[in-house]
Amino acid sequence: MIIQNPEFQKIKEKHAREILFFLLENADEFNILCNLEGIEFNPALPEHISSAFKDVIMFVLANYTLESAKIEGKNLIFEAGFGEENFGSIVSVPIENIIQITQNDTPLFINIAATLPKPKKPKNPFMLNPRNKKLMSE
Repeated sequence: MIIQNPEFQKIKEKHAREILFFLLENADEFNILCNLEGIEFNPALPEHISSAFKDVIMFVLANYTLESAKIEGKNLIFEAGFGEENFGSIVSVPIENIIQITQNDTPLFINIAATLPKPKKPKNPFMLNPRNKKLMSE
């Protein structure tokens, strides 16, 4: 299936990046629907907030959150408040995790490939080389 093709996934990531740059340049409010896996919160959110999250999460980029938003490398980064206490955290969303970008309930971008499980990276980089795997198992 084409959505599993790495080249197709790169095209979708590039498209999302271009749309995000456009929206940020024009300071247009928008929402992103994301695969939660790989999203980082700094500082980490309290357990009572993070435990309420599902596998997919929506962020509304408006007001201060929109003003703080920027693209760094392969991530969309912004500051947001969470929970009743408005706990502040800097959120780093890998662009490849963005499933949908909407504005006023109108879809601007859809990436179904973002819902696919990410390949697990080995903890030991030495294991990336197939020849080294043989050495490790002996």
